[in-house]
Amino acid sequence: MVTRHEGGTADRPNRGRAETEDERADRQWHELIQEIRVTQTGVQILFGFLLTVVFTPHFQELGATDKNTYLVTVVCGALATGALIGPVALHRIVSGRRIKPQAVAWASRLTFAGIVLLLATLTCALFLVLRVAGHDPYVPWIVSGVVAWYLLCWFVLPLWVRFRHTATP
Repeated sequence: MVTRHEGGTADRPNRGRAETEDERADRQWHELIQEIRVTQTGVQILFGFLLTVVFTPHFQELGATDKNTYLVTVVCGALATGALIGPVALHRIVSGRRIKPQAVAWASRLTFAGIVLLLATLTCALFLVLRVAGHDPYVPWIVSGVVAWYLLCWFVLPLWVRFRHTATP
């Protein structure tokens, strides 16, 4: 069954939206901000917890590898937080300059970088927690499995959907 689409007919659907460049930029900005709200809150909470770890008595008992892993985790968390807050600062600084399409493109890049850095933060944090909790020889395999799951959910599936369902001109 063929359905009608915006601006199209039943036999020739319109593949795009009937929107100006500014309307498209506004829509994309609102969508991006909604996405950032989800990731930004989580990364800020994780980063806050990571900052407290160094002040616990157990931290001083950690070996050099675990302390170094912790430092890498904190730095990745700080970078992820910066990248995910960056679009808000970008928008605030360029607001009213009539460059929203460019601002959306840069904010999107910052958000993607934040997601990659969040992946690194979660990987390091999981590795550290599992090492400290169990000293299990399977820890690298468990972490690799979780990272594979993240990659599948965050990148592989979205890319597959994109290529599978994007019409070619």
